[in-house]
Amino acid sequence: MRLLLDSHILLSISLRRLPEVFPAFAHLLERRHTELWASAASLWEIAIKSRLGKLDPGLPLDALADFYLSAGIRILDVTARHAVAAVDPLPVTRDPFDRMLLAQCEVEGLRLVTLDGLLVDHPLALSRELLA
Repeated sequence: MRLLLDSHILLSISLRRLPEVFPAFAHLLERRHTELWASAASLWEIAIKSRLGKLDPGLPLDALADFYLSAGIRILDVTARHAVAAVDPLPVTRDPFDRMLLAQCEVEGLRLVTLDGLLVDHPLALSRELLA
């Protein structure tokens, strides 16, 4: 299974709080072979919000990518194909970062791991049944 982790999940990992924030996902990692990805768009979102004082990523920003790589999470660059991809159905969210994550899932054959109420029921999101 190939999974793209949203910003909230990535922050839970860098703050070392994933099991308490998302215990079902931690369980999924134990029972299935998975390929984990982080979007450069998520790193950009985390950097913007961190610099605005809206969140603490738990690490210096310049160390985040290496931290995720050392945790076995690959970094997915944003490409022109991602920028112009049409996501069907259109997500309820108007957040450009969320829309980019869904576009990357569409183009790269990934499933989005998210807790975002506006995204969890999208067909490109990881099914709730897989987390049970």
